[in-house]
Amino acid sequence: MASETSSTPSSSRASAEPSSSSYTAIRDPGRILQFDPFQSLVDEGFWHRLSSLKLDSLGLDQSPISLTGFYAPCSHSEVSNRLTLLAESLPPDPKQLESPLERVHGNRNRCPVPGTLYNMNTLESFKALDRVSLLKMEAQKIWDDIHSGKVEEDSAVLLRFLVISFADLKKWNFLHWFAFPAVVLDPPAMILNIQSAKDALNQDEGQSLSAVMNEWRNSSLTTDVPFFLIIISSSHATVRHLKDWEACQHDGQKLLFGFYDPSCRATNPGWPLRNYLAFISLRYNIGKIQFFCYREKHGFADLGLSLVGEAAVSPPQDWREPQNIPKAVGWQPKPKNIRLAESMDPERLAVSAADLNLKLMRWRTLPSLDLNILSNVKCLLLGAGTLGCQVARMLMAWGVRKMTLVDSGKVAMSNPVRQSLYTFDDCLNGGSFKAVAAASSLKQIFPAMEAEGIQLSIPMPGHPILANEVDRVHEDCKQLWDLISSHDVTFLLTDTRESRWLPTLLCASENKVAITAALGFDSYLVMRHGSGPFITVSDQTDNPSALDDGVQRLGCYFCSDVVAPIDSTSNRTLDQQCTVTRPGLAPIASALAVELLVGLLHHPNGIHAPGEIANSIMSSSKEPLGILPHQIRGSLPQYSQLTLLGHSSNSCTACSSTVVLEFKRRGIEFVLQAINHPTYLEDLTGLTELMESAKSFNLDWDKETSDDDDADL
Repeated sequence: MASETSSTPSSSRASAEPSSSSYTAIRDPGRILQFDPFQSLVDEGFWHRLSSLKLDSLGLDQSPISLTGFYAPCSHSEVSNRLTLLAESLPPDPKQLESPLERVHGNRNRCPVPGTLYNMNTLESFKALDRVSLLKMEAQKIWDDIHSGKVEEDSAVLLRFLVISFADLKKWNFLHWFAFPAVVLDPPAMILNIQSAKDALNQDEGQSLSAVMNEWRNSSLTTDVPFFLIIISSSHATVRHLKDWEACQHDGQKLLFGFYDPSCRATNPGWPLRNYLAFISLRYNIGKIQFFCYREKHGFADLGLSLVGEAAVSPPQDWREPQNIPKAVGWQPKPKNIRLAESMDPERLAVSAADLNLKLMRWRTLPSLDLNILSNVKCLLLGAGTLGCQVARMLMAWGVRKMTLVDSGKVAMSNPVRQSLYTFDDCLNGGSFKAVAAASSLKQIFPAMEAEGIQLSIPMPGHPILANEVDRVHEDCKQLWDLISSHDVTFLLTDTRESRWLPTLLCASENKVAITAALGFDSYLVMRHGSGPFITVSDQTDNPSALDDGVQRLGCYFCSDVVAPIDSTSNRTLDQQCTVTRPGLAPIASALAVELLVGLLHHPNGIHAPGEIANSIMSSSKEPLGILPHQIRGSLPQYSQLTLLGHSSNSCTACSSTVVLEFKRRGIEFVLQAINHPTYLEDLTGLTELMESAKSFNLDWDKETSDDDDADL
């Protein structure tokens, strides 16, 4: 509180603060020595660093955190220096948050001071903190360091500080309250005299003292030592460490107890002198203490600004016992509230806000959630319609920042009400290309998104290629191949079965994660494709070969088909052309598709993760998000959902080793043949033979049935 700091009232300071050039001596043995309170300053970088630690490491932990504050001697006749918290004030390693920090080496502008931070989870807990007890705890540390002799080794411990705070990370508001613990001198110290060092010392002493202090301040070994001894003998000054006090006891020399003084006051030493006097009187049993308040100008010792004074101190007898801890003061008059949202770059603020929900999820429910995996994964969305827009939004909500959208269509007037990334303006003038408009919309929603839209038609089986289109289709195949190769995950979100064939084949060939979402009128399918077949290229030949790795792969979208994909768009009525579905299906299927990806990314086996169904026994260490299904089929009329498991088929027209092997051998030429002659895929995979066998089986079954009927007669 204000009374605890024992500061000079503002009304008396105006007449007691002349400039450094007009400092006058004060000799009034009846005057109580009053100290200029320490002021605090928190750099914006500190709050950003604390926010990151809170979200990424601390969570709900309210344990005290070790800090390092920094201050320097006063360098201006009218402005006192402050103790400052910077980003590096917090430990670099989150594991060291609660352990005492190692001695931090500063420089001439940053003398390190140890401190403690209590960051509360709620405003109520901040208000409920027992500030008296906390201050007493920090004062006891100072008291113990005085009695143990630690002060002689590391004098900065005399300046311990305390901070309590509440960080509102949604609004970027930071409420904080500083304390600079100081033991209460009872009776109080009396000032015998105080004047500028320039007046207190003769010319030779002053010049020598300036020289040695400049050397002391520029030495890498002593620049951050805030308390020291000044010995003046025969007008020659030297500076020594506190631990050298015994060796400095010689007759005929002047001994001053020096310290870096942050105060600019002409008659009031800075707050660090308070504990310094207690230490000197108790440790060295000195009743009259001559002190030197070191201050600077332009980086050099300024004896006109610095002070030399003498104080009378009479410590109580019970101070000799370490267990008798004196009273302590030091809380600043009131807390401060810092609002960073207004000064933050809007894009940076958006990034922090977007990640907030994800980071909070790790506090209680998902401590193993890896946000780096999500932010770095590159997703390719084939189709920028209803499903594509919804999947993009869900990915963005999960922290995915790298997306490429592919579509060949333009935004129609019927799209914006169902497809969440488009507006009415996107429909004008013939409509914008969907992929480009969707990518632009993602960046408007979240400026940090790395989104790209590509206009591209996917070649499809059953849609023959005209002679004049061969080169274009060849380039489309090559571009799609390059896109799938350069991305980690491909979402198949197109309207037709045949448009999913080539992406499925390419994902199987490249062993890339593929996730399909498909809609009916009131039902949906969401599935992750299994890994591609284990195929390698022999060292002696360019022809690849399929090897059996002994693992049963999960199936792809085409593994349950008994025919090759064909043209499904010809002779369609209007409702069939427009993919009519209940509006609730796309958000449900899209959300499940993205949740499936997040679970897969966190599974230790990745693309090779086995499929699970609803009654699977879950392992929380491997599956923090629950089971990892292969297929999810849902129906809105019954509000039902099934998790299914299906393995790869040796006759699959998209992912079987036969098809992938032929694709690796022939490349795009194989794709062109499959597009122009869908039955080629059936012949290659054995489906033609299978269908012939089925017909033969039916004929034999009919004959046997007829014979049996005759026998029954």
